[in-house]
Amino acid sequence: MGVDVPDDVTAWLAGRAVPLAGLAPGSGLTDLAPLRAALQDARLVGLGEATHGSAEFFLLRWRLTELCIKELGFTTLAIEASAAAARAVDAYTAGGPGDPRDALAGLRFWTLHTAEMLTVLERLRDHNCTAARPVRFVGIDPQHPQPALEALRACLGEPATPLLDPLGDLGRHGFTQPLDRQAEADARRLEEHVAAYGPDEAREHARIVRQFADVASRPRVHTDPERTLAAARDRYLAENVARLVTGPEDKVVVWAHNSHVARSARGVRPMGAHLAGEFGEAYYAIAVLFGHGEFRAHRRRFGRLVRKPPALFRVPPSLPRVRPSRFRVPPAGAPGDVAARLAAAHPGDYVVDLRGGDHPEDVATWLAATNQVRGFGGMARRVRSRSAFRDTILADEFDGLAFLRQVSASTPL
Repeated sequence: MGVDVPDDVTAWLAGRAVPLAGLAPGSGLTDLAPLRAALQDARLVGLGEATHGSAEFFLLRWRLTELCIKELGFTTLAIEASAAAARAVDAYTAGGPGDPRDALAGLRFWTLHTAEMLTVLERLRDHNCTAARPVRFVGIDPQHPQPALEALRACLGEPATPLLDPLGDLGRHGFTQPLDRQAEADARRLEEHVAAYGPDEAREHARIVRQFADVASRPRVHTDPERTLAAARDRYLAENVARLVTGPEDKVVVWAHNSHVARSARGVRPMGAHLAGEFGEAYYAIAVLFGHGEFRAHRRRFGRLVRKPPALFRVPPSLPRVRPSRFRVPPAGAPGDVAARLAAAHPGDYVVDLRGGDHPEDVATWLAATNQVRGFGGMARRVRSRSAFRDTILADEFDGLAFLRQVSASTPL
């Protein structure tokens, strides 16, 4: 349940806080300048979120991403989104034609089909129009591999039909419908064929298909946590990020849930733990927390998705015809609640570096203690929307924290 936190811990947080002048795009980078020292040696920066459905998390992470891009030379924005479908978004942000709303819908992630994410795309496109080296937009999640299958059919042609036909419409329903392990064997056979005979452009598509088939055919629960769907997914998230850091100038900002960017965790190893193991101190993980407010998520009852009637407006065919619900979260103040301690340290929104500088004994004790952070995924139960705490050891999991006093629900397109 955490430890009693003395006043000097609050004072330490207050003294290290980097206050945010605002969250709106175009706010400039002056207020973020003190963070340059903490991030200057990083090659990968993980930017988390406590919910998938709060507007301010998009805006805060874009401001931090702008700092990384414009001041520190970062070259790629990698997001917890479909690796196969993100190519269309990358083409748009690189200056290509098309409708960004269609590109976002094509990701098939309702969490990203928002006005806030649309703003991010437009800002990235504006930057790339004048940048000497455009910043790539890359998806790292093997979910929704249909565009990869379509690309394989196009570039491999008729000879690959016997290998592609058994995969059918693989991945049309994400991870919601478990696959037989035969799907992984079929996908691996396809990848081996492409490695031996296919053009180079097909190899990445085949890898994504194989990753999805492997993850989707794994159990959600197993006596060995590393054999579960969640463990395989995080391992592939990390693998896909690491593949973006090949040259000496490659530097990547990664957007994903706090639970994915964490450098360690109890149970399944998250993406951040794999990246920390490979890149060491060159990986810097920031958890984004909040005091109170609202978020959107699919409502779950008795372990099942609660299906709401379709909205009055047209739902793009690429998106699931189930509307997320709106959840309200009151201020937390339970013993050991990290957000409550952050709220007491500074009256506004801010970022704090946990890695550098001095750590007095009481501070080191607090950082090494088991405390709690609040977080929500793509589904939530209403009774739990007031709490949803999980244990955390800040010294092990995160290098920095960002705190937003109040958040609002994201805006669906």
